[in-house]
Amino acid sequence: MPSAKAVVWIDRLIWILVYAGLFALVLGLATLSRSAATAWSLITVGSVLAAGGVVLLWVRSRLDEAG
Repeated sequence: MPSAKAVVWIDRLIWILVYAGLFALVLGLATLSRSAATAWSLITVGSVLAAGGVVLLWVRSRLDEAG
């Protein structure tokens, strides 16, 4: 069972990754008409960040069952 401090750290990291990823994704979609290369870079980075947050969310849900 992880410590309470580790669980809080994971919780914060989850929401930072999810919100930053979604923000970058929306920003990329908004700039698609201006600069395709920049937009697709933002969309890719945003998608990876949001997916990382979702994976950590799944990991966090498994931590409670182990304890």
